[in-house]
Amino acid sequence: MLYNKEIYIQKLTEELAPLQQQIVAHSLYNKVNSVPALNTFMEYHVFAVFDFMSLLKALQIHLTQTQLPWIPKGNPVTRRFINEIVFGEESDIDKNGKPLSHYEMYVEAMEVSGATTTTIEACIKHISEGKTIAESLIAVNAPKAVQDFVNFTFSIIETQEVHKIAAVFTFGREDLIPNMFLEMVKGIDQESMNVNLDKFIYYLERHIELDGDEHGPLALQMIQELCGSDVQKWQDCITVSKQALQHRIALWSAIEHKIEVPSQREFA
Repeated sequence: MLYNKEIYIQKLTEELAPLQQQIVAHSLYNKVNSVPALNTFMEYHVFAVFDFMSLLKALQIHLTQTQLPWIPKGNPVTRRFINEIVFGEESDIDKNGKPLSHYEMYVEAMEVSGATTTTIEACIKHISEGKTIAESLIAVNAPKAVQDFVNFTFSIIETQEVHKIAAVFTFGREDLIPNMFLEMVKGIDQESMNVNLDKFIYYLERHIELDGDEHGPLALQMIQELCGSDVQKWQDCITVSKQALQHRIALWSAIEHKIEVPSQREFA
């Protein structure tokens, strides 16, 4: 069944706009106004920083050649786009000129701020020892919203349907992050918090810079290439993107609740 791709991009954008607006306008950003609140935010959000790399790597596996012997694979423009993002996410330069992944930058920012890194590190240790993602999250007693968010990401990866992976990557992450992190930067007052947040601010601003530049149009081009004129694929993109955004809203609301009711123990 054939369909005009431009019409479907418009339909997809219109359907996702209300959920994206909920995230950008979420009241959480105004609550991250103290060191304990910021640390709570980071202790939850680091899981999203972590699982983003697997989403990206899944695209690299599907859309570039990662097997031997090497042969040309896929669209060269999409190949470059994906490899460029992998390069930036996995081996960027930190504030001091040191090569680090964005996940490692984030963990360093947590350590400087005084946030707990033991939960995410224990989770990764369980994964490296062979436990599944779901088992590892349970083992470290991750909050339900964190478990739901990460498990959803990996459920999409496990479909092996690249258009769905690309949709969650594009509309649940790349297209959303610049505006989301701009709101976060606006709400943070380093002087009143009386702690060195340079590494955290650098992480946020790096994403605003990288994701807000040319990545957006290229990500849309990738979606158009993967869906073509297949109506079902376009509908799949709308469905999984909405789910990704709903999980983000649930995560943000859970963090906000934890900031407001800090006595509730959730992390192990």
